Amino acid sequence: MTATQKWLWQGAVAVAAIGLAGAAAAQGYPSKAIRFVITYPTGGGSDYTVRPIAQKLSERWGQPVFVESRPGGSAMIGTDYVAKSPPDGYTLMLSASSEVSMNVVLFKKMPYDPVRDLQPLTLVGTTPPILLAHPSLPVKSVKELVALAKAKPRALSYGSIGTGTPQHFAGELMKTTFGIDMLHVPYKGAAPALIDVIGGHVPLALTAPTVAVPHVKAGRLRALAVTSEKRTGALPDVPTIAESGAPGFDIVQWYAIWMPAKPPKDVFEKIQGELVRIIQSPEYKQRQLEVATDIVGSSAEALGSFQKAQIEKYRKIAISAGINPE
Repeated sequence: MTATQKWLWQGAVAVAAIGLAGAAAAQGYPSKAIRFVITYPTGGGSDYTVRPIAQKLSERWGQPVFVESRPGGSAMIGTDYVAKSPPDGYTLMLSASSEVSMNVVLFKKMPYDPVRDLQPLTLVGTTPPILLAHPSLPVKSVKELVALAKAKPRALSYGSIGTGTPQHFAGELMKTTFGIDMLHVPYKGAAPALIDVIGGHVPLALTAPTVAVPHVKAGRLRALAVTSEKRTGALPDVPTIAESGAPGFDIVQWYAIWMPAKPPKDVFEKIQGELVRIIQSPEYKQRQLEVATDIVGSSAEALGSFQKAQIEKYRKIAISAGINPE
């Protein structure tokens, strides 16, 4: 055997060994508990979206899958934690739109790069933010709200689930579209925002329908509009902002699942395949449809392309709305 043949043979053995190690890693995964991080408080849309997924993963893999809330920092605290975790498959994250797209537009410096430091797994689904009013506010439509806001500049405030979220962008886009001025009150998630609008501490809120629909149906809140281009099946009688005098108005919240970048290929494929099977199951689709989430269950590649397109979309909105990075 020549020196070159020996080197090629040793290289082939090494490649085969790596492949076998990867297959063994996938077969042995998971061998311990998995942490599923959300970047907002428990009780909100992220929590509702991820818990059935975590439960099914635990049932199918025979290991505990814990949902862990790490809110704060415009959803960057939890995201940074995941981005800096080992890419071994034992730390996953359900994101909303902000921490993986909008924050790029809003902040000059971030502790992580959402494109470079996170591995896309799947786009779970999309849901439209919903514009809510406390029943004591004398408005029943977007048209009446605009008239009141123009009559009383800066007298109205609206709560959102946080700075740099689709709800925040929807509120700012409303202001520029209709020529009104309202004060933005950011919260650390949907649950605390809803508590304050139900309690009458803020008159308006833009939040996820996931947790708002029950309060609307119970009469504790009034739904004025949704921010998507089309109406949602969960609240078919609630008009869109687009049909309320702002053609083309279209902002949606979206949920996606990620893991730290550069995971072992076989472990990544095992996780990604299992997630898509759970998300596209009739049981999960029906559960999410009831709270106005349209299920996707995409490929990892499709999620990566979608993320980049969303960053560009919100960069244009920020420029037109005069939102400058902090």
